[in-house]
Amino acid sequence: MTNLSKRLKDSVSFLLFCSFVFLFLFAEMVNTNTIFDHIPSSFFNVNTIFLSIILEAIPFILLGVFVSALIQTFVSENMIHRLLPRNVYLAVIPAALLGLIFPICECAIIPVVRRLIKKGLPAHVGVVFMLSAPIINPVVYASTYFAFQSTPYMANARMVVSFISAMVIGLVMYQLFKWDTILKERKERHHHHHTRGNKLADTLYHASDELFDTGKYLFIGAFCASLFQTFLDRNLLLSIGTSSTLAPGVMMGFAYILSVCSNADAFVAASFGSTFSKGALLAFLVFGPMIDIKNTLMLFAYFRKRFVCLLAIVTFICVYLTVYLFHLIFHF
Repeated sequence: MTNLSKRLKDSVSFLLFCSFVFLFLFAEMVNTNTIFDHIPSSFFNVNTIFLSIILEAIPFILLGVFVSALIQTFVSENMIHRLLPRNVYLAVIPAALLGLIFPICECAIIPVVRRLIKKGLPAHVGVVFMLSAPIINPVVYASTYFAFQSTPYMANARMVVSFISAMVIGLVMYQLFKWDTILKERKERHHHHHTRGNKLADTLYHASDELFDTGKYLFIGAFCASLFQTFLDRNLLLSIGTSSTLAPGVMMGFAYILSVCSNADAFVAASFGSTFSKGALLAFLVFGPMIDIKNTLMLFAYFRKRFVCLLAIVTFICVYLTVYLFHLIFHF
């Protein structure tokens, strides 16, 4: 079976290589107009959205894997234990504010948190950091403020709701997985090279391993998101946009499908301002960076399936309830 799989991969790789060579040398001789005329426009939409998600995410993925590799090489378990409060419940407060110092996108945060947990960071603290850092940071605050210039309180509301939601989710996950291992058992690859002990070389090796482990899930997630964005009937969303009960849940589902980076999602949310309530837009802004299609698949790469499924469910419930309470208290 292994040899057959290897031969199949080699054959596909060879065919792809031949196709690229042919197109590179003879593309001008091929009448592409007749070919493209028979391809549905939806295919081009899927292709465009897929490439935009990949191009947007790759820089942050690279940042994340290099930070993860640096943690693996330079950060010790003792260092993490010294920096964290010993109280289980107090530890979630600084974790929720770490994004102010380390403004990491949701694409990059997963390998970083996984590495920190392997180094001894309590799992629930890692969850809080993973959910809050992509939102509670200066870059996202600024983008939200500029996107909602007519209603600048949206930026403050996003930070407050994200802060509360992340801490509550972290504590709930602590109760659910107090003594359980949430990381998948993975064989760490050990690299032996001539410059043994060279920390820079170790960092590069770890980064390359992390990139290939993470990248395949990014591609699958981006493709799924592009399919949903192309074929989803948005008129259905617009028809229930005014419901204070249903609209937040719908926009959270929409955020999950769109998988827009937290640095840019405020402008997407603002475009729905005339259709959806502010509470629904707030739910979109909080839930999307915490859980979406592409980072769900990336989570499956590192964490156990039960943990990922429960994290998605708990996050949806906590964000929805927090936004709803925020709406009741402040008439938002």
